[in-house]
Amino acid sequence: MPEVRHRLPRLLGAAAALTLLTAPTSAVAQEQQTATPVTVPALTDWAPTQGSYAFGSDTRLVASDAAGRRVADTLADDLRAAGHGVVPVATGRASRPGDVVIDVRPSAQRTLGTEGYELTSGRRLSITGATETGAFYGTRTLLQLLAQGDRIPAGHTTDVPRYHERGVGVCACYIHVSLPWLENLVREMAYHKLNQLLLELKVKSDAHPEANTWGYYTKDEIRHLVALGDRYHVEIIPEINSPGHMDPWLENRPDLQLTDSDGTKQPARLDVTQQAAFDYYTSLMDEYAQVFTAKSWHMGADEYMLGSDYAKYPQMLTYAQGKYGPNATPQDAYVDFVNRVQAYAAGMGRRLRIWNDGLTGANTVPVAAGTTVEHWLNVAVQPSRLIAQGYAVMNASYSLYLVRGGFHSDTGALYDQRWDPRSFEGEKLASAAGVTGAKISLWPDNGSGETENEVAAELWPALRHIAQATWGDPHPDATYAEFTARGTAVGIAPGWRDPTKVPVPDGTYTLRADGAAYQAEVLRTADGYATLRSADGCLEIRGGRLTLNAPLQPGVPATWEPCDSQDTLQRWELEPAANGYHLIDAITRMALTVTDDGRVVQYPPDQRAPALWHLS
Repeated sequence: MPEVRHRLPRLLGAAAALTLLTAPTSAVAQEQQTATPVTVPALTDWAPTQGSYAFGSDTRLVASDAAGRRVADTLADDLRAAGHGVVPVATGRASRPGDVVIDVRPSAQRTLGTEGYELTSGRRLSITGATETGAFYGTRTLLQLLAQGDRIPAGHTTDVPRYHERGVGVCACYIHVSLPWLENLVREMAYHKLNQLLLELKVKSDAHPEANTWGYYTKDEIRHLVALGDRYHVEIIPEINSPGHMDPWLENRPDLQLTDSDGTKQPARLDVTQQAAFDYYTSLMDEYAQVFTAKSWHMGADEYMLGSDYAKYPQMLTYAQGKYGPNATPQDAYVDFVNRVQAYAAGMGRRLRIWNDGLTGANTVPVAAGTTVEHWLNVAVQPSRLIAQGYAVMNASYSLYLVRGGFHSDTGALYDQRWDPRSFEGEKLASAAGVTGAKISLWPDNGSGETENEVAAELWPALRHIAQATWGDPHPDATYAEFTARGTAVGIAPGWRDPTKVPVPDGTYTLRADGAAYQAEVLRTADGYATLRSADGCLEIRGGRLTLNAPLQPGVPATWEPCDSQDTLQRWELEPAANGYHLIDAITRMALTVTDDGRVVQYPPDQRAPALWHLS
């Protein structure tokens, strides 16, 4: 009977499990054969048949052609990472019982679209997609089923997404988010059939070195991430927010900052009335095009007048009336900038995306056709009106936000309310026509409020929910507890790296690097970092200029401060390196280095080599 219990669907409650355990074996087998296999997103049209598929040591991955081979190669790597061993891949061979057959069949696009797939389980298991992407998603279903055991019930499903945009947005725009964290996110997104990662971030600029304040990523780092996204069919869409929230780029460019009527420069606002401002922004777009391959460009365009209003900037009205006539409004200058960026993006083969809050109806100049509007805030122009005007609209509701140290989406409540992508802030649509899909959004408003490991713990339930709501039935289970049990059943994506493992046991160590030495107790924190505690306190980065409550200024020293278990700046990642470790602050993501005069300070790793700490 333990074997029978092991095969029970994990969503069964304790009472149901006990009933089945006391039932005749034949009844158990019959229920297993008729139950829909557990996946996230849930399968909606599973047709069971007699028998089962057995994955074993003789299993091969058989691809019909080169396209299928690419999908099979990725699956083979993931099977190995998931602990299923080395599975050989064959192309153009006849299949045999136990094989997994992967077929990319363009003629099936009428039924499957560009992302759907068919999966048939029996003596062998076959996956068919009209495209590589569709076949790839079929392999994600297979991986989830194998995470629950090597036998899969016999049956058939045709699985096609309801929405074509299924996303996660991450603002790594001020607070640097580590590359391994983003890689984990890409794998988890793909595992749950999410296809868009929208990244607001800074790429270190060769054309504008004055803009390279910390928080950036190198071009090689982005190339690596984009290559991973391409392999896992996650489109990584870049964003440089403009003309508002441009302080990461304008800090050292006062000549491009919008000036108010009192003569005060606004570091977060780009002066859209200047041609030089447009040239600066588009030159950044050109640099991003060197590393991003996505066919979309996100310019943000939100909160341009946050905490202010157009009346304080009379040059905006002057510009608008000079270009569009006496009836133009200051908002027309803003829309004019959006439209010029849209035209520039189109010339690069990219479709423009913007947030919705700047579209208040006060403009007389319409936003250019072909622009996708991401709706997050309830303003005068509602989603139904945007759709009626011909815009594609994505649901990016505030209710789907996760803010560091702030608002967290209540995933359980949304599930119980049967939330779906038609449910916008301020309006529930009767039809999904014109709605491209939905995304959850991660923001760093309180940069030191939570570590990225803590953010991840909050993210995974929301990620699974948005995957379910955008792919299929948004409410496949009667209760949220049953739905979360699905996530437990399918587990984590193959290749996911556990960031919460501290590579040394708790204890007292001497840490030495480049002439500096500490004696400290190393203690693992609940979120998987380490605190370094000495007789003088706990090691912390404190001082320098703060950005979103985080000390992001390079060169700030590490000092011993009173220990505080809630202080995230006292948490450190011990990154294994050759015969030692790098010490990286959990919030600033800068590594400690030792200066020539013996001070221990933080620096971005590409500016100054991290110190190699030896622990004894």
